[in-house]
Amino acid sequence: MRSKKITSFKYALDSYAWIEYAIGSTMGEFVKEVLELAICFTPSIVIAELSFKFTNEQNVEDWLKLLKFIKVKTQTVPLDESLSNKSGEQKFFLRKLEKKIGLSDAIIYQTSISIGARLISGDDHFKNIPNVIFLKNVQIIEKELQLLKKK
Repeated sequence: MRSKKITSFKYALDSYAWIEYAIGSTMGEFVKEVLELAICFTPSIVIAELSFKFTNEQNVEDWLKLLKFIKVKTQTVPLDESLSNKSGEQKFFLRKLEKKIGLSDAIIYQTSISIGARLISGDDHFKNIPNVIFLKNVQIIEKELQLLKKK
């Protein structure tokens, strides 16, 4: 394990990435590596999505543990007026690439763009969106890991 993170690599993690991390899947192992090697962010709306999911599944204790971990390992990016405005515009443009993308996804994507980070997601809405590390594409995550480990 490295003690110093690679500052030239910045990632934003969406709810899908955090859930994969929490269940310890193969995709979650990639997320774990990224958390150790790079600077990571969590859009604040992801906190709301995860809170709902864990509460809905009556798994609040695990949620509180994960939330604590998220706060230690990443920087939470708040949704302010400027980011909200740009997210609305972003949804308009994203809809040209993915017709069913929602506002939450647009906020998460715009957050990553605003902080100069690449988004990590396995959500099918992001499959063909630029600046996204798509977790379901093994070649993409293997290539990204190689880049991270070279630094």
